[in-house]
Amino acid sequence: MEIPAALSDFSFVLVYLLAAALFAMGPLIIAFLIAPKSFGATRDAVYECGMPAIGSAWIQVAVIYYLFALLFLAFDVDVLFLFPVLLAYGKGYVWRDLIEITIFIGILSLVIVYAWCRGVFSWKRKQVNP
Repeated sequence: MEIPAALSDFSFVLVYLLAAALFAMGPLIIAFLIAPKSFGATRDAVYECGMPAIGSAWIQVAVIYYLFALLFLAFDVDVLFLFPVLLAYGKGYVWRDLIEITIFIGILSLVIVYAWCRGVFSWKRKQVNP
């Protein structure tokens, strides 16, 4: 009995999905089998980035944190925009592309200067009252 051509094409997709599942689940299974197990009060303790937890989780975060996060997000997206532009750079309109990239990076530089003047990059630490 011969397998139709359409089903044999899907067999490559099946092999790919099995390999993807193996790569995703393999490290988890290996870690479960060979990782050391711990029990006790330390395991149930709150762990936050290696720092001991101080106070309640319901604290007010300064607005400056959100401004910093928005700046990071904006620059992250802008850098992603530069990759396709740089790949297409030099294929026809070299001077126009150079001027556009220069204006774009200039505006980004002005955003950094503005944020610096507004004090976004200097965080003042709050005093924790015990």
